[in-house]
Amino acid sequence: MAQKPSIPKGTRDFTPDEMVRRNYIFDSIKEVFQRYGYMPIETPAMENLDTLLGKYGDEGDKLLFKILNSGDFLNKADDGLLAQKDSNRLTGQISEKGLRYDLTVPFARFVVQHQNELSFPFKRYQIQPVWRADRPQKGRYREFFQCDVDVIGSDSLFNEVELIQIVDEVFRNLGIRVVIKLNNRKVLAGIAEIIGEASRLTDITVAIDKLEKIGLEKVNVELSEKGLTDDAIAKLQPILSLSGSNSGKLDQLAHIFASSELGTKGVEELREVLTIVESLDVETGVELDLTLARGLNYYTGAIFEVKALDMQIGSITGGGRYDDLTGIFGLKNVSGVGISFGADRIFDVMNQLELYPPEVTTTTQLMFVNFGPKEGAHCLKIASQLRKEGLKVEVYPDSAKMKKQMTYANKKNIAFVALVGEEEMNAGTVTLKNMESGEQSAMKVEDIIRTFTE
Repeated sequence: MAQKPSIPKGTRDFTPDEMVRRNYIFDSIKEVFQRYGYMPIETPAMENLDTLLGKYGDEGDKLLFKILNSGDFLNKADDGLLAQKDSNRLTGQISEKGLRYDLTVPFARFVVQHQNELSFPFKRYQIQPVWRADRPQKGRYREFFQCDVDVIGSDSLFNEVELIQIVDEVFRNLGIRVVIKLNNRKVLAGIAEIIGEASRLTDITVAIDKLEKIGLEKVNVELSEKGLTDDAIAKLQPILSLSGSNSGKLDQLAHIFASSELGTKGVEELREVLTIVESLDVETGVELDLTLARGLNYYTGAIFEVKALDMQIGSITGGGRYDDLTGIFGLKNVSGVGISFGADRIFDVMNQLELYPPEVTTTTQLMFVNFGPKEGAHCLKIASQLRKEGLKVEVYPDSAKMKKQMTYANKKNIAFVALVGEEEMNAGTVTLKNMESGEQSAMKVEDIIRTFTE
């Protein structure tokens, strides 16, 4: 019995039509990255597990895909752990590698490993897939592409401003209306400090990062379960519900943080970034959101999240400042900041809202019908000439029945077909047929080029 073909849950195949659209997204994003001076790199799909573990918090570590060691991976495993079925401790003995969870930690490893070859500040972009052992659901996949852009080796807030400009340009070019949410981990640390729970910053950020998804009541329950006192949770409520303009919220925070040096520093950084952005031609709205936490442990300063305005879906871009991520790998005190565009969610948004320009989905502009070996060979020469002029052209490979060739052209949404028989060959012309209107006209090759290029 033949095996039923299938793929793992949370992964997807992409058809040629879908890949044309995805490549449009990748190319649009890449073009903006390059305009700002960022250079491409790639890193392996798998990393040593000790490179990945401990960088994303406990919840992130649970979502890492581990790769079993080659050969008899149980050979050196502890019999006692096997008997106890202690999978957490056993993993370290049977798995030394894992699929990358994001592109930022591998980037930090790359920077340290290649530091003598790089010029700092180092501006890089990277477009590759990542993997997370998450529960698949709408807009959440186990394998998905990230389009990352980072600058490392500079603590200037101009970098944060530039990333906001990049976000603005990318989504305006793609036609997606978005809002940029902005916060600062120093502000979150200041909040933890003034409510008397400075040592529980991670618990607080992980919980409030879920606010939009599960609501304030459930966030408070989670904070209580993590050990926060009722008094601390009560002090947190008015801060999370601050309203007003960005400057108004910052003024209120400045007052609240009178006794917190770290919180005050976060407010100053946010104010500087927002002030500079307001002086530039950024069209996308930037909103200070104190509930934005981004639960990844390595963020230390500004944090970003981008939401689509016309479709209910999770964040489609996110990132932030990390002051010492490379320190984990031995290169201390090198600050970086970056953002990641979630290509798969952007793809879903653009499909749902039908935002692709008509020319994006055009793969072949003109197809030559094949009437036989002699005519087909003649068409190959004309097709080569047209391709040199930038046209997207194909010649049907077989001298099949006309109906079959026309059906092929229709299924591929090819707008024009070229008919070249004995008469056209003798006259040095091509009969061009408009597949939508059915109109036909005899044209010289030069006329066809003008038709498609002018």
